[in-house]
Amino acid sequence: MRKAAAVVVAAAAAVGVALLVRCQLRESKRWGRAYAVLRELEERCAAPPARLRQVADAMAVEMHAGLASEGGSKLKMIISYVDALPSGEEKGVFYALDLGGTNFRVLRVQLGGKEGRVIKQEHDEISIPPHLMTGGSNELFDFIASSLAQFVASEGEDFHLADGRQRELGFMFSFPVKQTSIASGTLIKWTKGFSIDETVGEDVVTELTKALERQGLDMKVTALINDTIGTLAGGRYDDNDVIAAVILGTGTNAAYVERANAIPKWHDLLPKSGDMVINMEWGNFRSSHLPLTEFDQALDAESLNPGEQVYEKLISGMYLGEIVRRVLLKMAEEASLFGDEVPPKLKIPFIIRTPYMSMMHSDRSPDLRTVGAKLKDILEVQSTSLKTRRLVVDVCDIVAKRAARLAAAGIHGILKKLGRDVPNTDKQRTVITVDGGLYEHYTIFGECLESTLRGMLGEDVSSTIVIKLTKDGSGIGAALLAAAHSQYREAEEL
Repeated sequence: MRKAAAVVVAAAAAVGVALLVRCQLRESKRWGRAYAVLRELEERCAAPPARLRQVADAMAVEMHAGLASEGGSKLKMIISYVDALPSGEEKGVFYALDLGGTNFRVLRVQLGGKEGRVIKQEHDEISIPPHLMTGGSNELFDFIASSLAQFVASEGEDFHLADGRQRELGFMFSFPVKQTSIASGTLIKWTKGFSIDETVGEDVVTELTKALERQGLDMKVTALINDTIGTLAGGRYDDNDVIAAVILGTGTNAAYVERANAIPKWHDLLPKSGDMVINMEWGNFRSSHLPLTEFDQALDAESLNPGEQVYEKLISGMYLGEIVRRVLLKMAEEASLFGDEVPPKLKIPFIIRTPYMSMMHSDRSPDLRTVGAKLKDILEVQSTSLKTRRLVVDVCDIVAKRAARLAAAGIHGILKKLGRDVPNTDKQRTVITVDGGLYEHYTIFGECLESTLRGMLGEDVSSTIVIKLTKDGSGIGAALLAAAHSQYREAEEL
């Protein structure tokens, strides 16, 4: 009897051990599949120095091609007609209007020249009623002009407009425009929820000017710009060594100061300054040297603009969290990363926003508590193992650092085009001003970008290169460009 019982116990134990071994094997295979996805991601995203130099070289080549002829490059290299950046000498009251989404901003500054600099500034933000975004052109511009008139009416005694002078405005218009002069440009198309067909093909400055006249507001638009050029102007006002501006936020772009005689497609008289600001529209850069993965290709194919803005889809805040989501979804489907069921929320595009990715990536707690909390909040995954959380951080690390390294390569391309990537005997400073939440708030991204650029340039050159954060410099930049291109500028210079 005892023998039989012992046999049963031994058999049960053997079954238990076999089940345990089977579970361990299954678990081991599951993790093996997850790590295989991670390893492949790491290999495909690799951006070693040699590849980054190829990307930088390709950027410089595309810049040359885009300056040579219209349509000669994926980079549009748009001539901005901004031939003078703020010098710090500007004096007087200047206004800015920033229209780039469902809200617009109005801003005024009192400039006091070299000594006074920005004596005072004020701004207001106004929401555009949804019906005006799809109504008539006059209705939209009348609403903007009316709001601007109210803002002008609140101008206090601290702001001094010189006698006999018209108020002047910098118009920052962040929609696709074909610029025809410093203060004129025709709308190519609306984006961001606007759809007013009658404005397309019209000069947006003329539309605004007519609306200002209907309001009885005596104000002249002296500069039409986009946010990247506004950032460049704001950066130059603060630091005379600024030669380029880069936006690294939800989207990405770059603008820089080019020698006008180095722009073959410029057929007008050379400007007195000899300079011309170029709006690169660098988000549309592409090259065979960019490290693309299956996740990038699928994201691009499913986007509203397949084959366009390839560089932007690799490096900007709009897309980084979405790339992470796609990788985690593959791990969940092929390796049951979050348990036997794929979390339904993980199937929702763009549910992992880049700020969430940054929070998880930056988690330094021993148990990665923030990662666990974010997965619970965003994906409704109730509990995760430390091993799973570490894997999520690894995915964030690969995606963010590839983006930062490629952004650094783009900046290196600009420096190369300008001949600032080699040692100079006089140790002249070269400053790149950067704006955008991705660079400002995603610390690991920013640090990786800077260290990568230093590594690419070498110690001698990198000691003269400065990356400088500009917070919201574009709004004041528009007002400063209104001043730099004032109708009274030449009289003041006499």
